[in-house]
Amino acid sequence: GGGELMETDRLEEVCKQLRLSHIPRVIETEGFETKEDWLLFLLENELKCREELKTARLFKQAKFPVRRTLDNYDWHDHITLPNPTTKEELTSLSFIRQKENAVFVGTPGTGKTHLACALGEMATHAGVETRFWRVSELVGELERQWKNNTLETFKHRFDKVKLVILDEMGYVPFTKEGAELLFQLISDWYETKSIIITSNLEFSQWNKVFIDTRLTAALVDRLIHHAHILSFTGESFRLKNALSRPK
Repeated sequence: GGGELMETDRLEEVCKQLRLSHIPRVIETEGFETKEDWLLFLLENELKCREELKTARLFKQAKFPVRRTLDNYDWHDHITLPNPTTKEELTSLSFIRQKENAVFVGTPGTGKTHLACALGEMATHAGVETRFWRVSELVGELERQWKNNTLETFKHRFDKVKLVILDEMGYVPFTKEGAELLFQLISDWYETKSIIITSNLEFSQWNKVFIDTRLTAALVDRLIHHAHILSFTGESFRLKNALSRPK
């Protein structure tokens, strides 16, 4: 009756104050030998729910364009790894702990963004705050913030971020200001975060995008210093899939 309802309300209230809000939902669970077992179950469940919420939050904040995993990712034929351990360093995410970068270079449709997003999703599951940006959109955003005198505030959004994915470097040339703003941002992140960059251009062609050769050299220098550079070759998966679909 009414008394029971009040007790339930009070329980929820107290659990809320203690930030143990998942306990009331599983309070009726039975089958425990001892009170200690039951209590441990309640608390472990609380931890598990917190972890799940945190992972979901990190995933949402990362803003990946697509959900991708490594479950059936084909590493073999078309990716040139600088050394055999690179795959291990990337998939174990040890490169993030060491604040190293990864650069995926190759023709469009060869799986660069897929790999970047899959690693990003693994990172969010490991509790690593991650952000995904298409380079052209990031540069547009930097130029807007700079014009509005809010650039510093914008940069602070990345304070807790440990992995940044910059997708499609090289598709659009930048303005002089855009190139400098991006260079400043990447310099700020140097040795404090990991960056994964995907690009359709070899490094020697980056000055097509950055215009200024000196700036390009300095940027490439910073990115390569602690980097795993993967070369994606072979025909485009996208094209292959489109062509192999039955008419």
